Amino acid sequence: MKTFLISATIALLFISSTLPQNSADRQFPDDVVQAALDWACQNGVDCGRIQLGQNCYSPDTLMDHASVIFNDYFQRNKHSGATCDFHSAAVFSETDPSHDSCSFPYIP
Repeated sequence: MKTFLISATIALLFISSTLPQNSADRQFPDDVVQAALDWACQNGVDCGRIQLGQNCYSPDTLMDHASVIFNDYFQRNKHSGATCDFHSAAVFSETDPSHDSCSFPYIP
């Protein structure tokens, strides 16, 4: 039983590190990304995480802030039909973009 639990834990760690995350498409114009970010902040995402002094403020760029918020919105709403699109301003990433104290949660 102990061996099974260890194997299951290792498998979950591997899977969780490659599960899709949602992030801003860095090739998209800033005004489109900003509009999508504003929409997400007005539609249920707590955008306090990207404010000055909070854990996801740094790096202080539009694309980094949008990535945090886009992923949060998608993870919390994907079971209700939400997509990873934001008018094409977002993309899926197989790499976990979490950094320092800013985590990008995956919600199964």
